Amino acid sequence: MINDVINETKAKMKASIHHYEEELHGIRGGRASTSLVDRLIVNYYDQDTELRQLASISTPEPMQILIRPYDKGALKGIEKAIRESDLNLNPNTDSDVIRLNMPPLTRERRQDLVKFLHKRMEEARIAIRNIRRSANDDLKDFEKEGMISEDELERGESEVQKLTDQHIGQIDELGKAKETEIMTI
Repeated sequence: MINDVINETKAKMKASIHHYEEELHGIRGGRASTSLVDRLIVNYYDQDTELRQLASISTPEPMQILIRPYDKGALKGIEKAIRESDLNLNPNTDSDVIRLNMPPLTRERRQDLVKFLHKRMEEARIAIRNIRRSANDDLKDFEKEGMISEDELERGESEVQKLTDQHIGQIDELGKAKETEIMTI
């Protein structure tokens, strides 16, 4: 029973790390990347929707992102979401497409990318901690129902904490490597 919780926790944490790695691929120092904006939340007919569900996103040039909404009614909402995001990008609208020209990587822009990276790192850490809390809640429920003993509960919580520490360490390592990549000129 404890092993089931541990295995499920391990799988969820691995999935969370995989998701984080995908986000890191989108943070590129010298090139535009669609993953910089594809998860941006847009208010679309009073519904919060990810940009990638509302538009096709491409990089026609190394320093440009092209956003082509499936519905022209979403243009204004997409523009607003980009302006209000912490990406510091200014959308240029041509009839039915939005172009995002990536600024050259000045020291300030690199620092902005690092801030964005740190925000993503913290979100990934929070996801791991939420998985830990859920696993510990399951273990406590098992103990309350008499399915496991108090000692088994402590052992299970200890193993969950080890997994948590291991995965948060992995997030930190990946983040430091990405930060070094961004800051290298």
